[in-house]
Amino acid sequence: METRAEKREQWKKKREYILAAAGNVVGLGNLWRFPYLCYKNGGGVFLLPYFFFAALCGVPLFLLETVIGQYTQEGAVTCWTKLCPLAQEFFLMLTLWIKKGTGFSLIMIQLYSRTYSIILAWALFYLIYCFQDPLPWATCNNPWNSDRCVDLISANWTAAHSSNMTVNRTSGNLTKSSVSEFWERGVLSMSGGIEEVGTVKWELLLCLLACWVACYFCIWKGVRSTGKVVYFTAVFPYVMLAVLLVRGLTLPGAWQGVVYYLYPDPSRLADLQVWMEACAQVLFSYGVASGTLITLGSYNKVKNSCYRDSLWLCVLNSGTSFVAGFAVFSALGFMAHKQGIPINMVVESGPGLAFIAFPQAVAMMPLPQLWAACFFIMLILLGLDTLFAGLETITSSLIDIFPRRMRRPWRREIFLVFFCSVCFMLQIPLTAQGGVYLFQLIDYYGANGACILFVSVVQCVAVGWAFGAERMRDAVEAMTGQRPWVLFKLCWRYFTPLICTVCFICSFLDYQPLTSSRGYVYPDWAYHLGWAMALSSVVGLPIWAIGKICLIKGTLRQRLLVLWYPASDPGGSTTNKRNLLSETEMKPMSAPSPDML
Repeated sequence: METRAEKREQWKKKREYILAAAGNVVGLGNLWRFPYLCYKNGGGVFLLPYFFFAALCGVPLFLLETVIGQYTQEGAVTCWTKLCPLAQEFFLMLTLWIKKGTGFSLIMIQLYSRTYSIILAWALFYLIYCFQDPLPWATCNNPWNSDRCVDLISANWTAAHSSNMTVNRTSGNLTKSSVSEFWERGVLSMSGGIEEVGTVKWELLLCLLACWVACYFCIWKGVRSTGKVVYFTAVFPYVMLAVLLVRGLTLPGAWQGVVYYLYPDPSRLADLQVWMEACAQVLFSYGVASGTLITLGSYNKVKNSCYRDSLWLCVLNSGTSFVAGFAVFSALGFMAHKQGIPINMVVESGPGLAFIAFPQAVAMMPLPQLWAACFFIMLILLGLDTLFAGLETITSSLIDIFPRRMRRPWRREIFLVFFCSVCFMLQIPLTAQGGVYLFQLIDYYGANGACILFVSVVQCVAVGWAFGAERMRDAVEAMTGQRPWVLFKLCWRYFTPLICTVCFICSFLDYQPLTSSRGYVYPDWAYHLGWAMALSSVVGLPIWAIGKICLIKGTLRQRLLVLWYPASDPGGSTTNKRNLLSETEMKPMSAPSPDML
């Protein structure tokens, strides 16, 4: 009879894995978050804490998760039975909401992260309007514009700039740029706050539906379909980025933007917030602690050179972030030059950069429709890669837990239809007039860095101490013929969990309540909801693990021994937990060997 691992799908070609992994880790954060953080936190000096955390946290965790998937040939839940059974109880809660009514943390992180599909809907909405002449956000002659609107052709940029509302010096009236009004009134139809849900914007709803349909067909056949889709979704964004980079650097004022992007300010290194933001950016952009790297790696052949692949993918991720900054800030420098205003008036992060500042910049270029279309196509494909990688993580985890049922014909497709439909319906409120406030709340609390830091610590403890860091190095050498540097052993056991623990604690000490860029303050119930979302991804883990310890027979030491060490070895021998328990009841417990610790 075939084993579960033998029945499991595998990438037909190695480049399919490379493209899928690259598409997963190179996402929206590389484009709209890293350049802004670099400018905000000391320019070129920010690269120091960034590469510090990349070397001691990002790369070790990236390699660790990829190796776990390839070594065990299992998804993000069942892989832990072969490494550390107690960690499996952690990660079962992380990934699926199914066993005994629990299943909490990773599924919660993944579900919260799925709300980023609304960003794809916004980008698709913009893309549809890119083919109008003139671009609708460049003028004030649209139904959504108010009498305070100032279009991009106007020379009165002392009155209105970027997304900010200012007072016209001649008339004393409040004015706002046309690009801001298109975003707030044309796309979002923003209400006054999260308590004012308002009506659903049907155009956004259709765009959201289209994104979920596209995502479904990207992964509905597993790696057979994903492996083909990534040839386009992972490669084409780089083509678009190269085009925008060349075009941006040839614009007037481009180098002014580049200087603002990288101008060093060494004094910023003394600010704890700079280091916290660098750590968060590394973990988010490397895609760790979400299960996707384990899932993608589990479809590799056992003898694949995952060690070398992981190192190159990490270099690609950080390099893309750095290069994207030149493309973004050269365009923003051009916009500041064109308007005759300081560049700090046009620099924003997050949705403000993607949907206000950059669209405004491309609207001022020759052939604006072309450059706008290139930008939003790139944005959609970057987000789509990350979205369907997360869905594949959830789907493969469920299949690995119920292989006999879920690997039957059409079971996967039926589950995906159900799951995507539920996600779509749950995200309908995001398309309402108050949806952007709800999105910001989920983004700030639900998929926050504290949850990722906590999961990272759990992974390092499970592998570095329970399974054994030296044993994991042996596994890598057996699979690839290359032995990882001793630095990775030290990171898995000491450096990475220590750094993540410190950052986890500091994230609470440095907590700041969420506020909108418009100055809107959320009501108290919204903050309570936010904290409930944040805790839902963390609290369940220790509760479920303690419960499992209580349910197993024997002394506390015997229970921990059964749950701490792997019940089976992917490389060969299998040990029955019941036999192990009976043996420990018959004779004194022996100390684990040094290699196991």
